[in-house]
Amino acid sequence: MFDLQSLGIEYGSFLMLGMLIALLITGMPLAFVTGLVALFFTVGWFGPSAVPLITSRIYSFTTSYVFIAVPMFVLMAAILDQSGIARDLFNAMRIVAGRLRGGVAIQTLVVALFLAAMSGIIGGETVLLGMLALPQMLRLGYDRSLAIGTVCGGGALGTMMPPSIVLIIYGLMANVSISDLFTSAFVPAFILCSFYIIYVLARCYMNHDLAPITAEQTEVLSWGEKFASMKSVILPVLVAFSVLGSIYLGVASVTEASGIGVVGIVISTWIRGELTIELMKKSAWRTMETCGMIIWIGIGASVLVGVYNLMGGNQFVENAIISWGGGSPLAVLLIMMGILLMLGMFLDWVGIAMLTMPIFVPIIIKMGYDPVWFGVVFCMNMQVSFLSPPFGPSAFYLKSVAPPEITLNMIFRALLPFIGMQVIALGLLVAFPNLALWWQ
Repeated sequence: MFDLQSLGIEYGSFLMLGMLIALLITGMPLAFVTGLVALFFTVGWFGPSAVPLITSRIYSFTTSYVFIAVPMFVLMAAILDQSGIARDLFNAMRIVAGRLRGGVAIQTLVVALFLAAMSGIIGGETVLLGMLALPQMLRLGYDRSLAIGTVCGGGALGTMMPPSIVLIIYGLMANVSISDLFTSAFVPAFILCSFYIIYVLARCYMNHDLAPITAEQTEVLSWGEKFASMKSVILPVLVAFSVLGSIYLGVASVTEASGIGVVGIVISTWIRGELTIELMKKSAWRTMETCGMIIWIGIGASVLVGVYNLMGGNQFVENAIISWGGGSPLAVLLIMMGILLMLGMFLDWVGIAMLTMPIFVPIIIKMGYDPVWFGVVFCMNMQVSFLSPPFGPSAFYLKSVAPPEITLNMIFRALLPFIGMQVIALGLLVAFPNLALWWQ
């Protein structure tokens, strides 16, 4: 029987990292990679009798009550995807942005913020905006890079805007209040969206060719047409506000509010005459696919982190990061963000959160930082990773519905200004923690 303990925690850590990279390169799913490596180190480090440790980690992860909120919010998003609510919301925003230069881009960003507040996930939102807003902007003569960046940047706002699934997973991993995370992320999400809006307006007014105003956009709508546009989205918007409001006011927990949201969206769809067995079947299937991915990655990552911590890995990583940072809390924080940004180029956010947060959060607390604030910082880091090459998910989501002439290279180039704004927002959040902790 091989004995990995003889390697020591330093070489054991390098062996674990090497195995993870080697297996990921083969194309094996992250959930299976982490689970396989965890089993290998459990047997090799502690012996076969330690295998029940794996099952105890799986049980504690899958039986968390708050985790029920994840499929509920994903189901809300899936129903939104299948219904016409997003389309009607986009059309309703014409009332506000019709005569504004760059108005359709602004309209897209505002709708993205509303959709983020209704669903909390980014994949479907980017695809929806890619089908609704991108063709509209291209047809009206908008600059292609500006249109692409607006859709992907707006679509990624679901990472920050409550009820963000990223915040829920972080709360589970860090053992902090998800309601507090939602409250803290609200202002930074608006700041980031405001950066996008200011950027679009500034570019469009400095160069009118980027967003020409057509006769179609200046058409004056009657009050009847305005009311018809707004009435179809009033109820879904009220549902979103009631979900967030019930959490912020302490009326309901995140889990209870997620159930309220699903019921509200189903009723809204029924009133609109769109509720069918086929719609619910597709939504349920989409929910199972998404949650299945999250659960399997979570199981593998929680087992791997649990085994690594028992090996003494958390203390080793803590000592290494503090040593690299020279003991400076800010330097330690910047090193962590560098690691997160690097991982974000290659791994899914679920894996990043579950692999790093159980190790990073205790260090953050030891350095004197607020773990709720760090959760918002983590989400802002994930914002960057959603757009960053070579594997920025938003770019691939948009490519799946974009016209054939729009290449991935073109999409990634268009995202550079938006990545820059995300980095600026991240810097502000680090420099001024009260942007997130204003309510304390």
